Amino acid sequence: MSAAAQPAPAAFAPTESQLAVAYSVCRSITRSSAKNFYYAFLVLPRAKRQALCAVYAFMRRCDDIADDESLSQYDRRQKLTAWLDALHRAQSGHPTDEPVLLALSDTQRRYNIRVGLLDQLAYGTAMDVEGGPSANEMSATASPVPLALSVHYRTFDDLYQYCYRVASVVGLVCIHVFGYRDPAAEPLAERLGLAFQLTNIIRDVKEDASMGRVYLPEEDLNKFGISLSAFDSVSDPTVFRPLLAMEADRAREYYGAGDELIPLVEEDSQPALWVLMTIYRRLLEKIAQRDYDVFSAKVSLTVREKLSILVQGFLKRLS
Repeated sequence: MSAAAQPAPAAFAPTESQLAVAYSVCRSITRSSAKNFYYAFLVLPRAKRQALCAVYAFMRRCDDIADDESLSQYDRRQKLTAWLDALHRAQSGHPTDEPVLLALSDTQRRYNIRVGLLDQLAYGTAMDVEGGPSANEMSATASPVPLALSVHYRTFDDLYQYCYRVASVVGLVCIHVFGYRDPAAEPLAERLGLAFQLTNIIRDVKEDASMGRVYLPEEDLNKFGISLSAFDSVSDPTVFRPLLAMEADRAREYYGAGDELIPLVEEDSQPALWVLMTIYRRLLEKIAQRDYDVFSAKVSLTVREKLSILVQGFLKRLS
């Protein structure tokens, strides 16, 4: 993947109507795909809500490419590289008719989001392509690798790097949109992103394993005597309970960073951050209430539960 924006012969300035259409497309993508994030976005002022929809739509496209099983690993890498190159060209002022990139480039300029953060989002997604490649390994000479169940990360520190790219970086982008002045907000956003991603990993163990991915660190699996064969046909979910409970305790510790972060972002964004944190925290506790059985059925909050949290968020915004 190229790591820098390319110079343009002349800056492209989209019209207001072009941007309106682009943001509308991103909003539709977010509304249909973001089962948790979209509820938090609804509490934001319109401009900030549109900006985060653009960020989400970009992430969604990256994820869709990485998860496209109709493509070989090599082709997925190539497609991700082309997608990021197209972003760099749009950021440099080259014309684009891709609505997601049009909206994201506008968002990046309006909220002074570092280009490197958006690159990190794409690099994190690339780690989901078989073998977990680093940015330097994203080369045109890479060979396809057969899909097989494998542990992607040896230690929790290794997993942390993945979580940083796919979740903590999202937190750093979000606080640029939310608005903040105290630099202490940045490490807090990083830790909160880790809490969200750990919650996702716990919830999606079965789904990820079906795609050949085990994100739980090898050292943690060994600690509880769990082998890869245990993921093939889970007849007794209680085998995983101590392991997932330990990961949940880690997530709870990182959620504490969110409580410290809320007062550091601009007031009109605080309710949205509270809604997002509350949805994910309650999801984690719902998993715990089911004794960490994430195999019998996917655990999620109901629409009614999310709407209840959303109403509380609106009340916080009005108070």
